[in-house]
Amino acid sequence: MSVKIGVIGLGNMGGGMAATLASKGFDVSGFDLSEVALAQAKSKGVKTVTVRNQLIKQSDVLILSLPKAEHVEAVCLDKGGITEFGSEGLIVIDTTTSTPETSRKIASALRKLDIAFIDAPVSGGPKGAATGTMSMVIGAEVDDLARAMPVLEAMSTTRVHVGRSGAGNVAKIANNMLAACHLISTAEAIAMAAKAGVAPEKLVEGLNAGSGRSAASQVMFPTWVLNKAYDSGFTMGLMRKDVGLASELADGLDLDLPLSHLVALLWKASSATLADNEDFCAIVQRTDTELFGRGE
Repeated sequence: MSVKIGVIGLGNMGGGMAATLASKGFDVSGFDLSEVALAQAKSKGVKTVTVRNQLIKQSDVLILSLPKAEHVEAVCLDKGGITEFGSEGLIVIDTTTSTPETSRKIASALRKLDIAFIDAPVSGGPKGAATGTMSMVIGAEVDDLARAMPVLEAMSTTRVHVGRSGAGNVAKIANNMLAACHLISTAEAIAMAAKAGVAPEKLVEGLNAGSGRSAASQVMFPTWVLNKAYDSGFTMGLMRKDVGLASELADGLDLDLPLSHLVALLWKASSATLADNEDFCAIVQRTDTELFGRGE
């Protein structure tokens, strides 16, 4: 395919996206500060670039997979970034869970240079990135989305266009707040049932047949918690960041959301016993260490 795709950020998610696109015949190049990440991407058919502005210059579509909003803003707007080296007609797809304010600021700045900016944060974890089965909530202008769709379709199975610039990140922040809440509430339900004599596996089966089901009961507990694997590829630090974004958004809108506030406090307090590099599902260990602990 003639379209040249660049990926900035070749970690668990960005590396998987780049490899997926390369496997589907796209011309994909990638940049990362980590030599290990570059080597892994190269082994999966991704061309590697060691100078970021070179990648920006040569790309028709540029995908960002970065830790935080400030990293996205720096790549897009700072000296040596997209505003300096991006070509007219470039499409920037930001898959980072960022802030709506950052996305809107960047979109406005890039639009003046005839560069499209799409915020398309993703769900599905490293496995979804590596298999092209992610879901996306997208903030974009309709015409920009249409131009980007062949690439987005190759990266994901589900795409929901929720509005203009920034809307994708609003939706993702809301989604991750619910996921953060569901992990804790499901852990409490399982702990209660176990104490009352119902096996956790059986309770999860029952929950998934009823109205209390969620991604926590359908995916997280069966895949990463009940087997004590805790290897989803998404960390406590990243989820704490996302929960913090939800709190900041609610505060900025002057909303009183007591349950969300309590969940945010619980995730913040978890830093006392769970390091940032622990798997995010390990939050359930705060509910019942004996039931959900690794047993080490």
